[in-house]
Amino acid sequence: MEENMCEKPFLLAPMAELSHRALRELIEGFGGCDGYFTEMISAAALLGGGPLEKWYIDGGPRPEKLVYQLVGADIGQITGAAALLDRLECRGIDLNMGCCAPLIRKTGAGIAWMGSIDRAGELVKSVRGVVKRRLSVKMRVGLTDDFEYLVKFCRRLEAEGVELIILHPRTAKEKLKRRARWDYVGALRQELRIPVAGNGDIANAGELLAKEAGPCDAVMVGRAAVRQPWIFAEARTQGIPLTEHTGGTETTENSKFNIPPYPPCSPCLREMVFDINLEEIGVWFLELLGRWQPPEFHISRARRFFGFFCDNLTWGNYVKNLLNREETLSGMERVWRDYFKEHPLPSPVSPSYPSSSIPLPAGGVSVPHIPAAL
Repeated sequence: MEENMCEKPFLLAPMAELSHRALRELIEGFGGCDGYFTEMISAAALLGGGPLEKWYIDGGPRPEKLVYQLVGADIGQITGAAALLDRLECRGIDLNMGCCAPLIRKTGAGIAWMGSIDRAGELVKSVRGVVKRRLSVKMRVGLTDDFEYLVKFCRRLEAEGVELIILHPRTAKEKLKRRARWDYVGALRQELRIPVAGNGDIANAGELLAKEAGPCDAVMVGRAAVRQPWIFAEARTQGIPLTEHTGGTETTENSKFNIPPYPPCSPCLREMVFDINLEEIGVWFLELLGRWQPPEFHISRARRFFGFFCDNLTWGNYVKNLLNREETLSGMERVWRDYFKEHPLPSPVSPSYPSSSIPLPAGGVSVPHIPAAL
């Protein structure tokens, strides 16, 4: 892994319909981050070998940075799926014990695991027996706000072989209703021997750096990395005051930061002037989506992405509504281009933007083959 100029790793969070190869390619084009977590993969569906599962396990563009996140309610299924994924090139396997979506929780998956220390410990012990790569767990504070229980829960996971805890410091009921309790991240870190990463309420590069300077071992970013795919690169340029070039750290269609391609985490990053061309980044994402996701996923993934990326625009909600009416990527590109015709970027604007780190193969897109079931 290239050296991160900041002291602690920056991680991309697992997000449904977002943390796929197209987004990773986009972020990697700006220099990337230290670890990419996939969107949650259903253990049962993976073992079933469905035709779309191969797209969930596509490890590109940097499989050595990739962490596969598994979700499920059955210990045997999760163990079998983990064994399959452990055969692929990746950084590690993560167990989802934090998703509080009703459809997930009611099956006994996600945060439901936090209801029983013994059962969660049994799961980790079983998975640890078949996984050689790093094993992590992403979780919330718990079903209720009980720090003592959280410590006991994590100590059991640690004893069974978990090597990293990623804490989103909210309870199941809170979802995103209140500020994340980042003090819990530091407090939990003091109670464990393994590293603890924090996640939640990071809106920009400045907040990412502030969290990185606090009592945690790594910082995970979710929605902000969709709104600002350059957030990790901007954080690494802490030696460059962006206000000199933009008049502020907030990015709108009137901020033009065109970032040329460069090696990930390159030391020369500090000497660069950043220009972000929002129009071209949006088009670039649609191109990547067409390359690295199946047609069945195109529209849902595009709508999810632009649901956040349009926050950079003055008339973002208007554009979201127009994009959501489209049923093809080409239609979405037309809507996107039309907006910038009506609201042009300041000139001159360079038409160049970061290129995909791995070009489309001449023979078509190549995705990993799912190994035969155990």
